[in-house]
Amino acid sequence: MGTKLEVARALQKHDTIGIDLVAMCANDIATVGAEPLFFLDYLATGKLAPAALAEVVKGVADGCVQAGCALIGGETAEMPGFYEGDRYDVAGFCVGVVEKAELLDGSAVQVGDRVIGLASTGLHSNGYSLARRIVAGYAWDFIPPFADRPLGDLLLTPTAIYVQSLLAARRAGLPIHGLAHITGGGLPENLPRCLGEGQGVQIDRRGWEVPPLFRWLATVGDVDWEEMYRTFNMGIGMAVVVPPTAVKSTLSHFQAEQPVLLGEVVAGPRTLQFLD
Repeated sequence: MGTKLEVARALQKHDTIGIDLVAMCANDIATVGAEPLFFLDYLATGKLAPAALAEVVKGVADGCVQAGCALIGGETAEMPGFYEGDRYDVAGFCVGVVEKAELLDGSAVQVGDRVIGLASTGLHSNGYSLARRIVAGYAWDFIPPFADRPLGDLLLTPTAIYVQSLLAARRAGLPIHGLAHITGGGLPENLPRCLGEGQGVQIDRRGWEVPPLFRWLATVGDVDWEEMYRTFNMGIGMAVVVPPTAVKSTLSHFQAEQPVLLGEVVAGPRTLQFLD
């Protein structure tokens, strides 16, 4: 889960961390077309705090409900001398299934396909080392000028789980050729992974409005935009690759995820090129 755990520890608010944990796993396996079946978790700490553990597990259960999979077990370890004080770490894994004929492996992606972005709910679970450095001089209860919630709450907003909407889209017959979960490395590192050989992608940054939280972090942290795009999701949590003829129906299906048309697949090296 990375250093988002430090925000949860500072605020003593642990009930969303489990959702993040499930989301990172379930969204990942969804990118190959798989339906998640079950999830297992692992929590290690220096000294077990039952109340915090209960909050984490509740979040995992909530995340499993959102992803449509079962929480079938987990493991807890006390490791004094390795973890200090109330620090803890969590990990998990998800098992899913997909028919071989429906596997998304890049082979269906064609030059000319369009890329549609689904909105993130915030930073999700990536870039917190940089984010925490930027906000180090602010109190967690500080309300940024663009927001109506404290900074701590904004940074603990759980990762969106896209699984059910993606599965419903495929069941409805939408011709999804590729999917990319936008995590660490942002769009530049994650989106090209769903492409085939000899394919790149061009993304028009004018195609969506970067959410205020990211713009604020860039401003107060004096972080250049290229670094922002390499570190954060910048408001796009999942990318969906479809043929041009399916753009309208795809945008309609994912209305709840605030979809935007980002760009298209082009011939060339497997990289992402931003158009400004």
